[in-house]
Amino acid sequence: MEQPSQEQKPSYPPPQQTHMELRTAENSAIYVLPKLRSMKEANPHLTLLDVGAGSGTISVTLAKVIPDGHVTAIDVNEAILPRARAIAEMAGIKNIEFQHGDVYKLPFADASFDVTFCHQMLTHLKEPSDALREMIRVTKPGGIVAAREGDLETECVWPELSGLLKFHKFAASMMKAAGGSATGGRQLLSWALKAGVEREKITLTYAQALIDRVRAGRLREGGIKAGMVTESDLEEMATHWEEWAERKDASIAMMHGEVLIQR
Repeated sequence: MEQPSQEQKPSYPPPQQTHMELRTAENSAIYVLPKLRSMKEANPHLTLLDVGAGSGTISVTLAKVIPDGHVTAIDVNEAILPRARAIAEMAGIKNIEFQHGDVYKLPFADASFDVTFCHQMLTHLKEPSDALREMIRVTKPGGIVAAREGDLETECVWPELSGLLKFHKFAASMMKAAGGSATGGRQLLSWALKAGVEREKITLTYAQALIDRVRAGRLREGGIKAGMVTESDLEEMATHWEEWAERKDASIAMMHGEVLIQR
């Protein structure tokens, strides 16, 4: 089977580049920061690879978290690298380097990095599991591979202006037409399994609580009393949650809203 390769593009268009440069470790990689900080306590000289780094705003802020470590940031688009280097220079960050690289053929030896990271990159690929497998290859035993991917089909907006709803449908269609996935967030687990990650290392706790609520308690009683569901409906729900929990590729995601109120 022929090994895939990332498509080389001339550069990211200015509107896309501006949007990407809003991203930082604090707003786009917060899930990995506690682990990164705990690893830093044991080894201040961590090495981190950021795959698909783009303008490097996340890479630069990750480098700040490990000032005695080193970040290598790569992107398939060579034209974006001067901008990334300029952002690092403006931020005064020196423990970072940027280079061209294809995620399907990472130019690094096995077990080169303590942390391998990507953000909103796998969802654009035709073969995300192959990319994850390559990211795992260059990660040291005991290290971590971290990925965060959007789930475009769960996007919602308020107010529901017709143009925005059309944009949502259009964006999802374009993502799929380009060979990517509009359901990347919910597929991350299955992609990791296909890449060879052991499922036994993942603990699933969500399903049993729902099964118990469907088979007993106020949720069940209230639903029957209100005529919203039948005994048969509830048993089907519980049975399918049990079936879901047994599947190795089972995953669930929910979009959350956040608000900050200045008083």
